[in-house]
Amino acid sequence: MSDHDRIKLLIVPGIDGSGARHWQSEWERDLEDCHRVELGCWDQPIRNVWISRIDQAVHDARGDVVLVAHSLGCQAVAWWARLLGASGVSSVRAALLVAPPDLDRQDVDRRLDRFAPNPEAAFPCPALVVASRDDPYATIGRSREIADQWGAAFVDVGELGHINADSGIADWPDGQALVDLLLSGVKEREQLQRLAADLLSVPNRHSRRPSPQHRAQARGAG
Repeated sequence: MSDHDRIKLLIVPGIDGSGARHWQSEWERDLEDCHRVELGCWDQPIRNVWISRIDQAVHDARGDVVLVAHSLGCQAVAWWARLLGASGVSSVRAALLVAPPDLDRQDVDRRLDRFAPNPEAAFPCPALVVASRDDPYATIGRSREIADQWGAAFVDVGELGHINADSGIADWPDGQALVDLLLSGVKEREQLQRLAADLLSVPNRHSRRPSPQHRAQARGAG
């Protein structure tokens, strides 16, 4: 199958981008057809600029994509989906939305205010919000509410902080397995939520990381 027929993973980081040890950067290095969206103004994010860059990246992919967003990148994707509507995001097969911050909190980072309020956005594709119980940027309850606002499935990964380089998850094989789940054809929210929870509860799942060949096969249809 030619490259343009393969499903691309578009990495959407949050404020300050994702450093070399972040799982998003690990994915870019290790996985085929995985590319970072260069949002620009990383330390002083501008909502309309980020939305425009996401839109351009999806257009330039010239085929089906999965959006893999972290932190404020999740809200940037949600604003883009809201503004474009279902027809504008038809090439997006799925969205993995990891650790979205609570934009209503005033005690974390005032730069988040530029994306407030949290957008009401019904994703027209399978979407999954992944949250941690000890994330300093959002309580687990607020993370569930954000997932509800987006019509997305929700999964609690336990205590992993902001699910970033400091979480000690390296290239986060669980996240890669969640992408495979999103591409499995399951579209009903409750079923996707249940399967995600079951997937993460399997003992020693980290020792059964999918091979690159398996992941390529799972993402190659399209």
